[in-house]
Amino acid sequence: MSAKRTNGHLGAGDAARRAVEQIATLTGRTVEGVLGMRRDDDDGWAVTIELVELRRVPDSTDVLASYEVALDGAGELREYRRTRRYYRSQVED
Repeated sequence: MSAKRTNGHLGAGDAARRAVEQIATLTGRTVEGVLGMRRDDDDGWAVTIELVELRRVPDSTDVLASYEVALDGAGELREYRRTRRYYRSQVED
């Protein structure tokens, strides 16, 4: 899959899609959404993604996790790590 580039750089939308595709493939888990992203110093992206780690009944007790995914300038995965784990019903202050 070729990544679209704007002015020689991977655009935010394409970076988010690439991060979601790659983390879903590696973890085998369902992606809930993209929580945030930022361009890093090496012309790549850091994308924060929310995944379902454990489905439960009722779904308000699902266990979710935030992962930070680092992509290089071409949209290839450099690294990923889980940064937080929580119940779907948990509210942040």
